[in-house]
Amino acid sequence: MRLEAVVLPDKRRVSVKPAAILRCPMASAIAAWIRTDVAPLAASLGSVISDLDNFDSFECRGRNRMVGGRLSEHGRANAIDIRALKLASGRSISLVDRTVSRSLRESVLHSACARFSTVLGPGSDGYHEDHIHLDLMERRNNYKICQWDVWEPLPQIAPLLPAERPDEAPPREVADKSDATKPNAAKSEAAKSDAARSDTSEPEAGDTSPPAKKRRQNRRF
Repeated sequence: MRLEAVVLPDKRRVSVKPAAILRCPMASAIAAWIRTDVAPLAASLGSVISDLDNFDSFECRGRNRMVGGRLSEHGRANAIDIRALKLASGRSISLVDRTVSRSLRESVLHSACARFSTVLGPGSDGYHEDHIHLDLMERRNNYKICQWDVWEPLPQIAPLLPAERPDEAPPREVADKSDATKPNAAKSEAAKSDAARSDTSEPEAGDTSPPAKKRRQNRRF
């Protein structure tokens, strides 16, 4: 069937854009999920849901678009890929956007995993990093797969600013004058050091005169 919109209990319509081609059980599961779980979540944000961003629904292809692979649930019209929820306020909530509240994304995760047999998102297999895959694949013992890592929000890096000048620091004019006298003081110290070394230095290599000897006095016994 062609799912174009879901009618909420208050008669509001949630448009599926573009319209999804789904089997009746899958279409019913999507409608129930929006009415029971997603609409109240939007209400908690002070708005109402207006659109469901349909990234992909029925498409006759292999899993993960691998040529020759097993038939995807998309090929059975038993799956839908969702990127975002749009609110009547104009806000778009991307389900894989790390800047979106983590608790909100976790609420969507838990509600989807409770209703669908397969939920794939970021961190699952590398093919679902930019959308959420939902399907009703039948497995033994009603086995379910729920693989969607709700990442932590990205850290906010503040710009590096110079540290504030301490209150006890001298005025900038005084500090500048003090810094200007430091090179002269260093030169003076270097000159004194050179003079001290020259006073205690050994005779130059060209000076061959022997050192003066003391005259011995003849002593008579």
